[in-house]
Amino acid sequence: MTSKKIIDDILKSSDADESIEYLQNYLKDKEQVLADMPEDVSDLDKANLQLDIAEALVGVGRSEECWEMARAAFTVFLDNEKWEEAVKCCDVLYQSGQPASLNALGQGVWLAVTYPIDPQLSVNMLGYVVDEVPAKADGAAVAAIVAHYIADVRTEGKVHESMTFLTNQLLANVAKGHSEIKDQDAMNIWLEKLQLLDTEAFLPRLSLVIGAIVPQDQWWFDRDELREKIPK
Repeated sequence: MTSKKIIDDILKSSDADESIEYLQNYLKDKEQVLADMPEDVSDLDKANLQLDIAEALVGVGRSEECWEMARAAFTVFLDNEKWEEAVKCCDVLYQSGQPASLNALGQGVWLAVTYPIDPQLSVNMLGYVVDEVPAKADGAAVAAIVAHYIADVRTEGKVHESMTFLTNQLLANVAKGHSEIKDQDAMNIWLEKLQLLDTEAFLPRLSLVIGAIVPQDQWWFDRDELREKIPK
């Protein structure tokens, strides 16, 4: 079980005060482990612990500390080509609600779509984009169709069935908010009109959506360099 799942389960428990107290104790233990780490500990081991702490920090509302911790871990994960962990950092950075949180979201989405990481994490990141983009904007539709595409091509079996069901619902909700789409015939016309049936059309458009979120001079990495590391 990941630390984020542990924290989510704690926060969803019935007693809010007890949950926060438990989370604070969890955080205190993790911070002590970090303080006791030997100087020769590997950068990756330290970064993994920093990510655990950052996830807990955002849960208890210590947002600025969360940002510092997750941002430091992100750099280590990126340098070591740990793409999924880097995206998890971007997820936490976005949730921290800091001035550059949208930048973190956009860069996390770029990594989550570019590299074959956990599809659930990729879909979650794209869901944040849907939440951030105005309902009438095409960007929400683009993010939703890419989420559905990832769920379709990166999963199989029961996972495929459940994830595509959820992303279909996401797409339907976006269509309703965008153009009051309420039935399948209208949905088919809407998908065709917005060019959401062709991957060669909607995937490049996601780059435009991300570009609107992350200013050109505020990227934390060279995208052209990272493209060279995409698995063949």
